[in-house]
Amino acid sequence: MNLHTLIFTENACYKAGRKITVKGIMVHSTGANNPWLKRYVGPDDGLLGKNQYNNHWNTYHPGGREVCVHGFIGKLADGTIATYQTLPWDHRGWHAGGSANNTHIGFEICEDGLADGTYFKKVYQEAVELCAYLCKQYGLTEKDIICHSEGYKRGVASNHGDVMHWFPKHGKSMDTFRAAVKELLTAGEDTPTQEEEKPTTSEYPEKLTSGYYRVRKTWKDSKSQVGAYRILANAKAAADKNPGTFVFTNDGVAIYPAEKPAEETYRVHTVVKGDTLWDIAKKYLGDGSRYPEIKTLNNLDSNVIYSGWKLKIPN
Repeated sequence: MNLHTLIFTENACYKAGRKITVKGIMVHSTGANNPWLKRYVGPDDGLLGKNQYNNHWNTYHPGGREVCVHGFIGKLADGTIATYQTLPWDHRGWHAGGSANNTHIGFEICEDGLADGTYFKKVYQEAVELCAYLCKQYGLTEKDIICHSEGYKRGVASNHGDVMHWFPKHGKSMDTFRAAVKELLTAGEDTPTQEEEKPTTSEYPEKLTSGYYRVRKTWKDSKSQVGAYRILANAKAAADKNPGTFVFTNDGVAIYPAEKPAEETYRVHTVVKGDTLWDIAKKYLGDGSRYPEIKTLNNLDSNVIYSGWKLKIPN
């Protein structure tokens, strides 16, 4: 997932300032043959490209409508696929046209002519990874993901057909989508031994096959993240463009630039099946009394943790 943040602070939805308890995710697609993120996300941040009509959704009422979603997936100016977060994930969006606005994160996939299999494969995978990321953030499972047309059938959204007018053209459905998210959520990761030492910067690969290099001010401050990249050079370039940010590994190790961010030190624990936060607190910290500190350090708002997660444990 190539995640960036550009919050729609000028949209009336954002200005309304309402929050939700996230209970699900709703997948939308735009319904227009325009795969470029700059059509919807603006102003240009140097990656999006300039929208010559200035008709993006970071305006009070885009096109005179009360609409706003939490994110978009589509093309950057250089043609690469990216995700842009456009509302805080727990902000009440205007995307469903029904009660799902009160419970669901909603994001749009930018449509093209619906016939390009290469483009579809890329945005489909990006959407799968975004949903897996959000499921981990909010203690959800793949069963909590629906599309707009499914929302209509359940009586929680307006009468729209997305995404089932598009996915079947490429042999996919919401069932295959949910299965792909489940696979990511249940995929295990190797657990490092205590004897392993942290690798030096030179040992970090230039291109990751799993996980991401994340660019943010500190590891703890996830809201400061400006992007997540598989290619290390791209992550470094993003950090260079955003003074005060650092490139972090998936484990939260700052590897670029040489100056390290000022934040509390911690060790990393990879969650295995059967782990609970309380057990981890007792294992590393004696009596478990610092259990609340572990939750805070990892930005957790529930007790649900998944095999393969890497939790920060305070020293």
